[in-house]
Amino acid sequence: MPYKAISDIGEFGLIDRLAKLVEPTLAGTPALVKGIGDDCAVYRISETSLQVATTDLLAEQVHFDLLFSPLRLLGGKCISVNVSDICAMNALPSYALISLAVPSSFTIEMVEELYTGMCLAASEYGLAIAGGDTSLSRSGLVVTVSMTGETSDDRISMRSGAQPGDLICVTGTLGAAAAGLKVLIREKHIMLDHLSGNEPYSMNIMANLEEYRDAIGRQLLPVARLDIIKFFHEKNIVPGAMIDISDGISSDLRHICNSSGTGAIIHESRIPINSQARDIADELQEDVITWALGGGEDYELLFTLPPEFACAIEERKDISVIGEITEKETGILLTDIYGMTINLSDLAGYDHFRR
Repeated sequence: MPYKAISDIGEFGLIDRLAKLVEPTLAGTPALVKGIGDDCAVYRISETSLQVATTDLLAEQVHFDLLFSPLRLLGGKCISVNVSDICAMNALPSYALISLAVPSSFTIEMVEELYTGMCLAASEYGLAIAGGDTSLSRSGLVVTVSMTGETSDDRISMRSGAQPGDLICVTGTLGAAAAGLKVLIREKHIMLDHLSGNEPYSMNIMANLEEYRDAIGRQLLPVARLDIIKFFHEKNIVPGAMIDISDGISSDLRHICNSSGTGAIIHESRIPINSQARDIADELQEDVITWALGGGEDYELLFTLPPEFACAIEERKDISVIGEITEKETGILLTDIYGMTINLSDLAGYDHFRR
């Protein structure tokens, strides 16, 4: 039997196959409300309380580059991306476990710098780092964070709750993380080109990164939208479906629609684009909408609400209504600024294994 490359089916095709393999193990766990297929697993801890759990692995040269990722900021990012998953369930974070695979070239001070960033972020989000594991790595640095959070039956939001007629909403602005990464990669290549040519290194050959501060900050240290979740709880707002934007709107909206059995239509003119991302796209002669749709790593929240909740979110200027949930037969569509309709299924978000 010929072997199949993972790149033939991609990251999410692989996840679907693994989900089928583990399905028989779920039969004896009646407290498990949701397994694979959402931002977190969900299990019941009391009649009304639910615990959510997530884990994220960040590997050097796949998720980060230590040539331009300061260890303290990297530590904070490792915590933030997990808190973002907790937020996507309309839950509040509780505890984290940290596992490190560390190259032998690392010093104690480097590991402490990484952990300092984690501790600072954990304090900001109000969660405890309760344990973990360490190991030697024969290649690069690998960081795995597992995290739990809590919510309740009347607050839980999953990807499967969208209904035709619901509003599609997004927090913050998009495209900045992709823009920041583009700038960092450009500057890295400039530096390496000079060094490989035995030219003396000089800061004068590098751009003034201060003018890209916001975009670079969004890439190196994203902020999970815990403030939005606290706002939802204060106003008794429960999104029908919710996901954090880690892979780009096109991919993450498909996750919601596939789980909910719906279609969707979003409008390019309503997508909140980060102003610095727009400037960087113009400078690099790239399309900022493509970054917003497929760049990923913005870690904003994409969620749906029944139309009657529109007034409840009006006070939040950092929440934009960008479209509507439709019947499944409609497909997942984008109307651009020229009135053309684009099938978002043709625009892939970030996928670790796709060629």
